[in-house]
Amino acid sequence: MSSIMIFAEFAGSQLKKGTLELLTAARKSNMKIQAVVVGPKSKDVVSALGQNGVEQVFLSESPGFSAYNSETFSFAISEVIKKQAPKYVLASSSMMARDLFPRIAAKISCGVVSDCTELSFSGDTAAVRKPLYSGKCTASVAFENAQTQIVLMRANQLPVETSSKSVTPVVTEMDAPKTDLKTLVKEIVAGTSNKLDLTEASIIVSGGRGMKDAESFMLLNDLADTLGATVGASRAVVDAGWVPHSMQVGQTGKTVAPVLYIACGISGAIQHLAGMSGSKVIVAINKDSNAPIFQKATYGIVGDVFEVLPLLNLEFKKLLQH
Repeated sequence: MSSIMIFAEFAGSQLKKGTLELLTAARKSNMKIQAVVVGPKSKDVVSALGQNGVEQVFLSESPGFSAYNSETFSFAISEVIKKQAPKYVLASSSMMARDLFPRIAAKISCGVVSDCTELSFSGDTAAVRKPLYSGKCTASVAFENAQTQIVLMRANQLPVETSSKSVTPVVTEMDAPKTDLKTLVKEIVAGTSNKLDLTEASIIVSGGRGMKDAESFMLLNDLADTLGATVGASRAVVDAGWVPHSMQVGQTGKTVAPVLYIACGISGAIQHLAGMSGSKVIVAINKDSNAPIFQKATYGIVGDVFEVLPLLNLEFKKLLQH
């Protein structure tokens, strides 16, 4: 029987939403579902994987996987893929996966496509589409002469459905490879924010040059706190040093697809639009009625962002109190 292997990402003891989306899609095929999960407390998500139809889990809590290292991860996961020979490997198109899976594809000589927005299965055949030319069109993806096909999906593109198939997975533990590493991760400095990463967030409040200075981003933080959102930014803001690069949305930042994207003081350069055009609902606030962002917006507010944001925040607070 053909199989699908999911690269399962998690936070704490919870599977990330992007992983749940992939599991939902995989269950609609007629293939066996496997998963690879690595890192501290990987065993904590085995039960959740089983509840989502995963029959076999390959995991490791080895210290060698305590922090992401492209050499360690690509060596171990490529070995599992070579031995199991799944027809498809699915992962979220996260920053880590986009670094990791091209390396794995090179090791095992298979096809890989990233940043996909559509995925469905008919039997053991996948239909995959991805945007091209900064989102101006989409293309159907075909793999030629590849035993294993790797598909990286943008988060928030697929539905999450409750599984009716719960199993007890067979667990196989992996060891970290004993190889001479060219790189060694000494320390990871985590951000102080407890909000979801931009690629996982369902609501994003994003600011551009129209916010005028770094201090004004407090208005965005206030609205984000009200909505349970994550704050993003345009490249111009990052280049100005107002916020870190981790907050950048766009072609050279993060590609996002939230349910709601609120663009504040963002003109709508093509590089920014390429990173957020997959949003379900786009609300644009800009005093320039000719700003390109309004061509993509579901709703547009022509006005001074410093006047509109406090009023918008107040109204949302009233609505959410009921």
